[in-house]
Amino acid sequence: MPELPEVETVRDGLARHVLGRTVTSVEVRRDYSVRRHVDGPLDFAGRLRGRRLDAAVRRGKFLWLLLDEGDDALLAHLGMSGQLLVREPGADRVEHPHLRVRLDLDDGSALDFVDQRTFGHLSVPDLVPTPDGAPGGLGSPLPVVPEPVAHIARDLLDPVLDHDALVAAVRRRKTGLKRALLDQTLVSGIGNIYADEGLWRAQLHYARPTETLRRAEVVRALEGAAAVMTEALTQGGTSFDALYVNVNGASGYFDRSLAVYGQEGRPCPRCGTPVRRDEFMNRSSYSCPHCQPRPRRGRF
Repeated sequence: MPELPEVETVRDGLARHVLGRTVTSVEVRRDYSVRRHVDGPLDFAGRLRGRRLDAAVRRGKFLWLLLDEGDDALLAHLGMSGQLLVREPGADRVEHPHLRVRLDLDDGSALDFVDQRTFGHLSVPDLVPTPDGAPGGLGSPLPVVPEPVAHIARDLLDPVLDHDALVAAVRRRKTGLKRALLDQTLVSGIGNIYADEGLWRAQLHYARPTETLRRAEVVRALEGAAAVMTEALTQGGTSFDALYVNVNGASGYFDRSLAVYGQEGRPCPRCGTPVRRDEFMNRSSYSCPHCQPRPRRGRF
């Protein structure tokens, strides 16, 4: 599933390619792709036609395009395989086999929502105030977010994130450390890949109980996750196949820099111990048995 660096790469591409453009027509090829728009596909299309795309914003794994008039937005969640692809004016319009929604724009370009596995979705929800009154997300000039995003916490790259409050909140939880990092209501944008990589950098096991962690250890875990996501951003995100691409269809290549995720049996880059894989929340968790010793009593 695309995580913060992948979604931010898409947001940045949208900011550079579609802002200031007006939607001239909307074609919904698969109703399921707009299932979160409660008034249905016709209303979805009607609320976008004639609207100008004014800003590209992200919070965690959600991204949205602010619309003129400022009271609603085109919200996207990419799910596991969703892509937002910009088709330049005059470009070959051969249709992607998994095209779900197309927005034609007034300069002759188009914004396509492509989604092979159909877990992603688009909607046009109203905007609501953020609890702290600060800008709603990266790229937002307004203290508002789409209503479905109101419960999503700020992420580690958000310039107005209260780091001290986040550290205290993690230590108050009674759960495993990785579970806390994946809790989007606590801190958003961290997924399975970057949690494992950040914890490897912090030399902390994923099952460490949060209530036993020292403040410095929580800071290390958060700094590790932030550092790995920042590095991934410079490389366009992590792509294991053709399902994640940026708005121009190019894949990221941070997967070449992964220390432990997906590296079961390979030597840890720091100490040489073979990387271990454990089952975790119906997924996998990767760690170094030497650098990240398992707690005697941990939550899995």
